[in-house]
Amino acid sequence: MPLTKVSFKPGFNKQQTATGAEGQWVDGDNVRFRYGQPEKIGGWQEIVNDTIAGPVRDQHTWTDLTGKKYAALGTSKVLVIYYEGAFYDITPLNTAQTGATFDSTTGSATVTVNLTGHGLLLGDYFIFTSVTLPGGGVTGYTSADFTTNVFEVISVPTGNTFTITMTSNESGTGMSAQGSATVNSYITVGPVFQTAAYGWGAGAYGEEEWGTARSTTNVTLDPGSWSLDNYGQLLVATIRNGKTFTWDPSVASPLDTRATVVSGAPTKSLMSLVSDRDRHLFLMGTETTIGTDSTQNKMFIRFSNQEDINTWAPTATNTAGTFTLDQGNEIVTAVQGKDYVLVLTDQAAYVIQFVGPPYTFSLRQVGSNCGCLGQHAAIYAQGAVYWMGFGGGFFMFDGTVKQLPSLVEDFVFTTQGGAPGINYDSNQITYAYYNSLFNEVGWFYASNNSPQINRTVIFNFMDQSWTTGSLARTSYSDAHTYNLPYATQFTSTGTPTFPIINGVTNSFGSSRYWSHEVGTNQVLANGTTTAITSYITSGDYDLSEGGLAGDGELIMRVSRFIPDFKNLAGNAKITLYFRNYPAETASSSSSAPLITGPFTITTSTNFISTRVRGRQVSLKIENDAVGETWRYGTLRLDIAAGGRR
Repeated sequence: MPLTKVSFKPGFNKQQTATGAEGQWVDGDNVRFRYGQPEKIGGWQEIVNDTIAGPVRDQHTWTDLTGKKYAALGTSKVLVIYYEGAFYDITPLNTAQTGATFDSTTGSATVTVNLTGHGLLLGDYFIFTSVTLPGGGVTGYTSADFTTNVFEVISVPTGNTFTITMTSNESGTGMSAQGSATVNSYITVGPVFQTAAYGWGAGAYGEEEWGTARSTTNVTLDPGSWSLDNYGQLLVATIRNGKTFTWDPSVASPLDTRATVVSGAPTKSLMSLVSDRDRHLFLMGTETTIGTDSTQNKMFIRFSNQEDINTWAPTATNTAGTFTLDQGNEIVTAVQGKDYVLVLTDQAAYVIQFVGPPYTFSLRQVGSNCGCLGQHAAIYAQGAVYWMGFGGGFFMFDGTVKQLPSLVEDFVFTTQGGAPGINYDSNQITYAYYNSLFNEVGWFYASNNSPQINRTVIFNFMDQSWTTGSLARTSYSDAHTYNLPYATQFTSTGTPTFPIINGVTNSFGSSRYWSHEVGTNQVLANGTTTAITSYITSGDYDLSEGGLAGDGELIMRVSRFIPDFKNLAGNAKITLYFRNYPAETASSSSSAPLITGPFTITTSTNFISTRVRGRQVSLKIENDAVGETWRYGTLRLDIAAGGRR
């Protein structure tokens, strides 16, 4: 037979078997589609030679009125500003607690802090101020040893004491309830992961013995998370189920100034959002009585007075107001669209639009049975909002709510056929992103039984194609403020280096900050370079000769193939897999009598001689070395019919 060109549609088809997906790609990792053809994704480079405490749960970039560019990153432990190659700690502080004293022991770096009713928990961060220490050789520590860096609470022996670790051992005779200091604890954000709640009060009344922790529970604690936005040049930062803060880059020494609470605002909200067009600040799932956190209603919305984020109570002379949504159990998220705010509950979709006096905003329901999976699981891109569904599936709103057809839906949302599925118990850490450089929207999510993000699914809205992969990022910002996308990666066992913390542990993990679409490799800030491996696998190809034999009836013999790559740097490898029946596992061989690869392809490779024999043949393209990248073009096979057995 003459050479046969084998063509494939863009995107993965994971709904079919490999045999049923003939002419399509079925699997891959670290690949994307562009102009209908697959290619390896771009590399990433570490931006700062520091790792941040905790997993980053939201990221926002913006420019102030003088043109300075900032990125804000909110983790389960801290709120950080990135500016000009460095991190700055702007985490809000709780009310200062005075009257602390110290106990220390000669030769030990452990110091006990005595503070009545301190309320601190194991692993909390805090700083000391106003430190005075005894003289006369009682302690070898200086005030600067206590005030220079952040501390982590190492243990909590009692409600009136906790311990810390100093950077050196005590060289004096030791303190005993001596000295004095003020303790300024970091605001509590929340757990590293989404967790089940077993504490007192987690169950229904009468469920188990009064005053004991629950042995089983259906109550889930949301992970520590933020919603970040900018109100003009002000950063607005709301802790999930907590307070709202601002940070102003125009004040004197802004990078040495911490975020402060918004006065007059509700004190417990699910999230915040700035309505850019009309300059109102929205708080979603907030208090019905301002300042009383016990009145939080997760279907209740407040918006501030126009151009005034400190006025929230509606009057006849301002534009502050409220809405209560009626379909769903809670507001999950809200996204700023072109000229509207799309609000998604766990069941429905609503549009809020500015209409001016006397009503300020209109509210209308635009969809049912289309709830969103998590707070960060929706994204606006190119005139539409895209989100992951609460009960599965992908949705978009471009004036009407639509469910997106997807050939990877079962793979993402179920565990059928060994698919990794999604961990619905970690739904709140799912993070949607938009990569405008490649017309992609995607979601980073935790697969079944994983408490942290370890998978991604990507939709190319130009090609209408879907891909999946193992790239794991906890937050992502598109290339708009900066000329490249910026993303964060969490390591649960990592020890953070920022902020500098005395007695730091790896209890909360750490996050790296990457710029993406840079080169072909992973490059750390210290220059360490690692290859990004990628691959893509096709569905089966079978032979039907002259209409005389059914599909897959004839045995194929592939004696050679001619590769054609659009772009190829370094090497790529191609392997042909064969099988006779769909139930068989596809096989490859590097030794006679069947030689199917892997074959190393370079820019000078004209053709590869093979010995492949089977009813179905599939293709795998991959790379595994530093500096390698590729973009597939075409493939031609030299095929001959080899009979029926």
